[in-house]
Amino acid sequence: MLFDAPTLDAQEEWVLQSVTDLRGRLSSVVREPRRWVGVLRRVSLARAIQGSNSIEGHNVALDDAVAAADDEEPFDAQRETWMAVLGYRDAMTYVLQLADDPRVTLDESLVRSLHFMMLKHDLLKSPGRWRPGTVYVRSDETGEIVYEGPDAGEVPSLMAELMSRLGSASFEPTMIRAAMAHLNLLMIHPFRDGNGRMARCLQSLVLARDGILSPHFCSVEEYLGRNAEAYYDVLRAVGAGRWHPEGDARPWIRFMLTAHYGQARTLLRRTEDSEMRWGEAQAMVERSGLPDRATSVLFNASLGLRIRNLTYRGETGVSDQVASRDLRLLVDAGYLEARGERRGRFYVRAGLLEELDARIRARYSPRTQDDPFVLAAEAVHQPRP
Repeated sequence: MLFDAPTLDAQEEWVLQSVTDLRGRLSSVVREPRRWVGVLRRVSLARAIQGSNSIEGHNVALDDAVAAADDEEPFDAQRETWMAVLGYRDAMTYVLQLADDPRVTLDESLVRSLHFMMLKHDLLKSPGRWRPGTVYVRSDETGEIVYEGPDAGEVPSLMAELMSRLGSASFEPTMIRAAMAHLNLLMIHPFRDGNGRMARCLQSLVLARDGILSPHFCSVEEYLGRNAEAYYDVLRAVGAGRWHPEGDARPWIRFMLTAHYGQARTLLRRTEDSEMRWGEAQAMVERSGLPDRATSVLFNASLGLRIRNLTYRGETGVSDQVASRDLRLLVDAGYLEARGERRGRFYVRAGLLEELDARIRARYSPRTQDDPFVLAAEAVHQPRP
């Protein structure tokens, strides 16, 4: 027996449809041939990696998360954190590869393989193996036990049931199926460690396979990382201290629908930002007589990302010598500032790009309503247009 999704009420149906509408709009934008879409896709993957790991206390800067996505060396991350980030990068990259493959079966072997990718750097955590004994989740603040998972002997059959459910035909909306996969894996707690990361990765896999949106833009892990306290609060409320799958999953469903709504709005705003950033970066390049290939580095730097010669070469395909020359020209033009020496040198945005970023951010007033259920409560008695 597993946790079952509740029958959606009118407000939940309204929010679900609102998220579907937002994702449809986002899909139409990112499928158009805009040059900045590739950068946005790459940074979105990095934000998912960053967000999921931050929930577990493995915090990295965005440009380190981007470096992980690009298979480059970190700027600042310490070894343990970097190994965790790379492990999650490997698992999410595999998820992206599987997203549109109809021959892939969602089963226990796949879950165990993804878990091994995440934790292979620490064999003491038994990567890829079901936990051998009882598991307790303790509060970091008080040390008290806040959740006890089912007996270890039940784990294989519960995971088989979960994967069978995911593999069977269903009329349940994909977002709901994905959310329940996330919840059930977390509550089963099948591994000694890494259950949260694995649950979030599984949710992303289920979402990515629905084909509505590019897999890079399906994940809500960035939102969860920004709202980790609320994430833990709802899990504590639904978990209620021990394995009891007869419990009410409605608070979890509402939280996840809110996460999808918030993340979709964030991504739509970023597409507008990206259109403006790219246009401004292109204008800077033209005014300064710089090569067109420099547009992407100005775009990246305007986001606050640190730029290395290696990164520039990877994006443009130029030689080390040409990349060094281009970067010097960007410094001379007042767009970048060099930091460090020799192999440790990198570049950060300078005054003109700082001003660009400030102008873009100033376009958005503080959000007055992040909770879609407040909107749903007002609209649910009115027919949708």
